[in-house]
Amino acid sequence: MPAVDPAILTQSGNTGMTLKTYNVPMIYDLHTHTSASDGSLAPCELLALAIEHGVGVLAITDHDTLEAYDVIRSAESSPLQIVQGIELSTTWAGRGIHVVGLNLDAHSKPLLAGIARQSVARIERARKISRRLARSIGIDDPFESVLAIAGASAIGRPHFARHLVAVGVVKDTRTAFRKYLGAGKPGDVRDGWAEMDEVIGWIRGAGGTAVLAHPAQYRMTNNKLRLLLEDFTAAGGGAMEVVSGSQTPAVTENLASLARDFGLAASCGSDFHHPEQTWSLPGRFAELPANLKKVWELW
Repeated sequence: MPAVDPAILTQSGNTGMTLKTYNVPMIYDLHTHTSASDGSLAPCELLALAIEHGVGVLAITDHDTLEAYDVIRSAESSPLQIVQGIELSTTWAGRGIHVVGLNLDAHSKPLLAGIARQSVARIERARKISRRLARSIGIDDPFESVLAIAGASAIGRPHFARHLVAVGVVKDTRTAFRKYLGAGKPGDVRDGWAEMDEVIGWIRGAGGTAVLAHPAQYRMTNNKLRLLLEDFTAAGGGAMEVVSGSQTPAVTENLASLARDFGLAASCGSDFHHPEQTWSLPGRFAELPANLKKVWELW
């Protein structure tokens, strides 16, 4: 069952029916991606899919960009409540870490300056990935081709994966990550990003809440994750994703316990990228455990 929060719906009209109120679930999906970064759906297509799956509150958290919100603002009104968000890349102890910013001011000068800095770092990272792949695989430098694939989107490893499929190096993008782009592989470039305390500062400077994204995906020991959370909270982090897409109940309970221990609010999201990835469709994730402060209660 998706994460819920009570919302009141009133049934009325000119049918002569007695007015009744119902408690209905409000589904919060606070981590999704569009074609502005490494998702496959345009922003308005994501909105339509989220509505189809019953999402009531949606945050688009594209990597290091807010461009999806420019498209949404120019579109027709939507029944969804939109929370402005972003996912910012950083490093901690030599590991790539992602921090989601939620409920932020998209016009914040510190945030916009930070995004501009990340954009430069993203391009330089792409050049480095290109050189590494060319050396390790023995292909021509793919940078220009990958840049064309990304188009106006924030360039990232999924665009390299699509290129490797297109030139016949691998059969699918999953294999591209397994062999060449995943953790510890030639295309796994982590340097160049701003430090975690800087990223959190940009989010807080924009009036937003900094959320540690998908902590279970970092494959850390519990002790290592606790060290990360100590630094995250010390830097001003306010929440962590206790539920991120499809995960086991044991993982959820462990993350819930850590959130309680560190006084962090709980967030949840699908981490949606592509509709064919059925394990991460909008709104399709488990309910947040009880007795946790929800991140939306901070706003």
